[in-house]
Amino acid sequence: MSSSNIKAFKSGIWYIVANFLTAASSFLITPVFTRLLTREQYGVYNNFTSWQSIFAILCTFNVTASLICARYDYKDNLDQYIFSAIGMSAASVLIWTLFLNLFSGWSQNFFSLSMIYLNLMMAHIFFMRVFEMFQAQQRYFFKYRLQIILSVLSTLLSFGLSLLLVTHMKNKLSGRIIGSILPDIAIGFCIFLIFWARGKRIRFGYWKYTLKICLPYIPHLLSMTVLNSTDRIMITKICGAADNALYSLAYTCGSMVTILLTSINSAFSPWLAERLHENDIKSVHSFSKYYIISFVCIAVGVMLVAPEVLYILGGKPYFAAIYVMPPVAMGCICQFLYTMMVNIEQIKGKTIGMAFASMAAAVLNYALNLLLIPRFGYIAAAYTTLAGYLLLLGLHMWLVWRIRMSHAYSYRFIVGTVIAAGTVTVGINAIYNISIIRYILIAAYVIALAVILYLKRDIILKFVKMFKSKEQVEI
Repeated sequence: MSSSNIKAFKSGIWYIVANFLTAASSFLITPVFTRLLTREQYGVYNNFTSWQSIFAILCTFNVTASLICARYDYKDNLDQYIFSAIGMSAASVLIWTLFLNLFSGWSQNFFSLSMIYLNLMMAHIFFMRVFEMFQAQQRYFFKYRLQIILSVLSTLLSFGLSLLLVTHMKNKLSGRIIGSILPDIAIGFCIFLIFWARGKRIRFGYWKYTLKICLPYIPHLLSMTVLNSTDRIMITKICGAADNALYSLAYTCGSMVTILLTSINSAFSPWLAERLHENDIKSVHSFSKYYIISFVCIAVGVMLVAPEVLYILGGKPYFAAIYVMPPVAMGCICQFLYTMMVNIEQIKGKTIGMAFASMAAAVLNYALNLLLIPRFGYIAAAYTTLAGYLLLLGLHMWLVWRIRMSHAYSYRFIVGTVIAAGTVTVGINAIYNISIIRYILIAAYVIALAVILYLKRDIILKFVKMFKSKEQVEI
């Protein structure tokens, strides 16, 4: 492996580790704040973060995505390009902020948030995008140390300040929101000054270039964000913040496996690209089965221990949400499977269908939420999200078939996996009230997993090898 590849690999590994630890930290601090905040306050906080994820795309156009091309097209003037792209985000955020304040009565009623929280959200969105632009710039040039230090620092400061403010402020919700966003705003502001000093002035001609790259991705990104966030927003509107707290915590617990999904896919997708480039379909077809089984086993394990996880993170007040976790974990399995399809679409440059698939899933999710949440309560939202992910999986399988790449995976195996996992989900959901049976199944699961890991140790070693080299992996 050349020195440049070693540097890229080392940077990538550190980025994955930092990303994993940052994401995992949310689970470690959750038990603290579920006990310090009331259910209503915890629900409003999750409503705040849900709207923030949507506005982050609407207001800033996801300008960070343009840097992957701009670093080559504007390599001699990259600092000015970055500052110009940030300037475009700033203008958009300012316009949105003025609109929200101009129609403050409507805004507060529609978003179920006070104006102070909406204004704080806008400030956080802009400076967080500046922070992300810096991280992307560092990552593309394989400079991982500073971005990791700042990411970890932001996480620690956010937790520490939130804890301090929640325990000392009369309005604990304000303490949680201010504490979670202030470190990012401070770090982003410092980085903004650095970009300003380097870029010096905004060139409006760069905005057309940025929009040309970023706008096509917005429908896809926005639809996926809506699919992931609309449940909590609609539960808050229909059922109230307390029910949103129950759903949000259970959703957080059940989707723990998505952290693993993101980390593993960052290694799987380059390997997949290499194999497809060499037309080595046989290795992809064979390896993908073990890849799928491994992830499904992890998701099933999360379902089995869901009551314990929920009790640790939330305590007795949140235990009523236990039945949200199985469909959420099943949704993560579908998400994992369609991500494998998306990898092929991206590698082959066939990404137009992605936006339509995401929009269709978001519309289905919204319609089902509107129909089912008023009738069945917040638990229905978990099943509507699962329905959205199932639709996404089906559409992406069809898109891959259309570009004549369906032979890369075994469609029969994937469909069988979904049916089997769905059956297991229903079974586990039915035994949550029968502890003795669940404990027996957990013991059997652990023993079976240990035996499989021992018998398939050679395959596991080859899987690890995939992370470390570009050599062909045959299974």
